[in-house]
Amino acid sequence: MNDLGLSIVRDAIIQMQEFVDQVYVPDTLAIASFYKDWFERGEGIGNFLTCGDFPAEGHGDLSSYLIPSGVILDRDLTTIHPLDLNDPEQVQEFISRSWYEYEGGKDVGLHPYDGETTLNYTGPQTPYKFLDVEKDYSWLKSPRWRGRPMEVGPLARVLMLYASGHEPTKELATMALSQLDLPLTAMFSTMGRTAARTLETKIIADTMMTWYDNLMANLAAGNLSTFNEDLWHPKTWPKQTKGVGYMEAPRGALAHYTVIEDGKLTNYQAVVPSTWNAGPRDPQGQPGPYEAALMDNHQMHDVDQPLEILRTIHSFDPCLACAVHMVGPDGEKGVTVKIT
Repeated sequence: MNDLGLSIVRDAIIQMQEFVDQVYVPDTLAIASFYKDWFERGEGIGNFLTCGDFPAEGHGDLSSYLIPSGVILDRDLTTIHPLDLNDPEQVQEFISRSWYEYEGGKDVGLHPYDGETTLNYTGPQTPYKFLDVEKDYSWLKSPRWRGRPMEVGPLARVLMLYASGHEPTKELATMALSQLDLPLTAMFSTMGRTAARTLETKIIADTMMTWYDNLMANLAAGNLSTFNEDLWHPKTWPKQTKGVGYMEAPRGALAHYTVIEDGKLTNYQAVVPSTWNAGPRDPQGQPGPYEAALMDNHQMHDVDQPLEILRTIHSFDPCLACAVHMVGPDGEKGVTVKIT
């Protein structure tokens, strides 16, 4: 990229920072002041997970991440539990209420490296008015960390930054909550989830100029590398290997798991943000974050127009694209893609 292109990037960062400071943050605080009752509902499960992102010194240096990796349990911001996405004792997916089958049975939890995706739709024929949550009712699996449901996304990231002692986050959160005359616990809510998206945007916008300066310094030093080339070519891979790629997508922790044998992909599983948030109940009957949030203090003004439900679900910014499957009426596959 030439100097003109880099100057355009710099100008875009400045414009984003100005918009966040002059429009996004003030508008969020102003609108939130009219809906303070929504800081008292939609609390959810109170467990939060981040896989970490935005490294300053290479993707392998966890200490350089802007967003730390970890787990918060039971709304306790004094303790961050370490996360290991490779550990089968930590991360498992269940299908006890999902339209899938596992070879080992419906109540078995599988780490994504061992994940299975065998469709088995047992739901009612459309149209239907409701689904029975005691039976299978979702195309999503139910990810769990050590058997516990986790919320991922902007609120999880802001809380993780706050819990890790990130001073800009603590100052920003204190300012926003003070202006609204609310305690920190108000963040565990529908409006808190929405406000966290604004706070996170400012945190990232404020950091972008540092990233830009680092980019310019690397270019000036002749460092033009964009990825690790050590194991880039399949010929360098071990006969049997596996790995996980992860990042903090806008909606939350995203991980793609691969198992490779003889240079070919033998298993691939993606655990996406909306799977963590929207997954159904597990063998213990624990609801996922969506369901738990809806169970917290919602009263419908008009049951035929349940806007209250939409407000809470929208606070998670749902995206179910990764849960969509195309099959025929008798279960046959609709599309097959072969890569050679």
